[in-house]
Amino acid sequence: MATEATDAAAPESANTSGDSSNALNIATWQYPQNIKRSFQNIARIHPTVKVSRGDGPIVKLHLAEEKMGKLEVAKASITDPALTVRGVMHATNTDAVLIMHNGRILWEKYYNTMTSLTDHLLMSVSKTLVGTLAGALIDADLLDPEQEITKYVPALATSGYAGARVRDILDMRSGIKFSEEYLDPGAEVRLLEEAIGWAPSHGTIGPIGMYEFLRTLQAKSAHGGPFEYRSCETDVLGWVLESVGGAPMQELLSDYIWSKIGAQQDLVMGVDQFGTGMFDGGFNATLRDLARFGHMYVNGGRALTGKQVVSEAWLADTYTADPLQLQAFAQSPSDNMMPGGRYRNQIWFPNPVTNAAVALGIHGQMIYMDPATKMVAVKLSSWPLPQDASKLFPTIRAFEAVSNYLANHE
Repeated sequence: MATEATDAAAPESANTSGDSSNALNIATWQYPQNIKRSFQNIARIHPTVKVSRGDGPIVKLHLAEEKMGKLEVAKASITDPALTVRGVMHATNTDAVLIMHNGRILWEKYYNTMTSLTDHLLMSVSKTLVGTLAGALIDADLLDPEQEITKYVPALATSGYAGARVRDILDMRSGIKFSEEYLDPGAEVRLLEEAIGWAPSHGTIGPIGMYEFLRTLQAKSAHGGPFEYRSCETDVLGWVLESVGGAPMQELLSDYIWSKIGAQQDLVMGVDQFGTGMFDGGFNATLRDLARFGHMYVNGGRALTGKQVVSEAWLADTYTADPLQLQAFAQSPSDNMMPGGRYRNQIWFPNPVTNAAVALGIHGQMIYMDPATKMVAVKLSSWPLPQDASKLFPTIRAFEAVSNYLANHE
């Protein structure tokens, strides 16, 4: 079993400026002017632990001479300016981008201070890592997605999660009250950050630590209803996985996923005051390692090492749409900017025509995975605002343009 020390590394000082608003700390790291630096220096701001890459060989990624950056991107409307893939990347605060086909890099570009060795914060792309681990534990017959959560985590019996199934949190269909309004300081997503020490506390001191915070959440409606995006679902899922796996997240992710993909570097996980993972958005990785991870989503669950990471059955469940999923997504109380889309097993499917899987994180993090063309694209970004449709959807269309090109030039 590949293991790492469970003691969290304390953050180093990241004060590189006399201007206190530019110093990187828990109060300032999410300021728009600091996003680019902070997302590449999380271990200097928050405590972290490593998810070991194991001791196997690094899978080499070969370069192909393809100029994907010159491809034209479909317009959302006739009044939009004409853009190439490269133009979209320049216009959307990209820190690094990589496009890979059948394990060969077609295009790779780093911007400003980002390098091939830089760990970049993934935000909610982290959710897809945790969802993939759930798939591996289901494959190992350790986890039943139809079982109630409290069978695995009895401590949640007095919370709103009583009666919810693992399937409900995999697909974000619990009835928990949890606001994902990132710009609202009173939203639960921000209170969670305060609880785990990733943001300064405002007003009354609330619960301390991830698990204590999750126990305070209450239901507002029946479980198994419409899709509603809630970061806390992934944090509960991580707690469930640690329970059934009998080990902390960093060991489970190493053993079941990261040590199997031929990664170049360890995965880095941000943690709370007690060493519990920030499962919903605290992982950090290099651009190329994310491409290595994404490859098994377009290759039947098999990594570039030849190792099976998750089963074809798990991927079939993930990629196959059913009427209930589509209905739950269409009935979401949130703004639905992905008509006909769906959410399954901690991953987005924004376009029913392509059925490409997309791991998404705020401020512009993305892994785009299209099994029809075996294309993987990774984009790491530093958008000033958490959510920006004017940057998100052109990026998706850019990667769709590449996939369409590959489909017609095999």
